[in-house]
Amino acid sequence: MSRRAPIADALAILVFVTIGLLSHHGDLTLRGYARDALPFLGAWFAAALLFHLYSRPGWWRLAATWAVGVPAAVLVRALALGRHLGSKEAAFLVVSLVTVGLLVVGFRLLSSRVLRASPSRRR
Repeated sequence: MSRRAPIADALAILVFVTIGLLSHHGDLTLRGYARDALPFLGAWFAAALLFHLYSRPGWWRLAATWAVGVPAAVLVRALALGRHLGSKEAAFLVVSLVTVGLLVVGFRLLSSRVLRASPSRRR
């Protein structure tokens, strides 16, 4: 799982961003992905480095990466967009924490099931 974990995490974040772009803007643009995905991917992988998530995987490291990376991404995104850190950003933080958390865990579980089910792993 450890080699596929960063890919699963990145895909989960990109799905989160895609859902947000489609539900709030109605379209998928390079500008939208740059505005929304870059802060989330950057903050997630910076936190992952800080907590050694991919070199020494563990659930507590995943939780720490999530607990630091997602709020950092929301903060960076808000500052980049010139938004005040008020109730709308707080609501976005809660939605981001819940959704990214569920997607990351889901993609990791799916990735581990695919690995177990692949014919090359059965040999």
